[in-house]
Amino acid sequence: MVAVSVELRNVEGTEAAMGWAGGHTIVIDRPEGKAGGAGLGFNGAQLLGLALGGCFCNDLRYVSHEIGVPLGRIAITVTVELGGTPLVATAASMRVECDTLDGSDPRHVIEKAQAVCTVANSLRAGLAVSIHC
Repeated sequence: MVAVSVELRNVEGTEAAMGWAGGHTIVIDRPEGKAGGAGLGFNGAQLLGLALGGCFCNDLRYVSHEIGVPLGRIAITVTVELGGTPLVATAASMRVECDTLDGSDPRHVIEKAQAVCTVANSLRAGLAVSIHC
């Protein structure tokens, strides 16, 4: 089994948080005027969409290299639907466009990426979440 850990801390002088893994960082905040937010970074729903779409972008490249079909342009739009009280993500959809450098139909690459996408498959399976103090 493989495990990945990330760290988060508050950003001094703000109510935002900074998250990091290795040498990569990201700012997490609420929209300006919402619960002390200053709009300094992404909110949770946006991060969920970015995790889903980012993972899929990576998997398109993994599959492309594996099967020898080089890709050029990749364009993904992720929509995360929210509802209920407490607010939860109820659905997510991705629109995927990509071009192969050899002009072939990219659907095969997209379908293989869909089959192996870690975040998409985890969300579909109902990821278990635990919170400890």
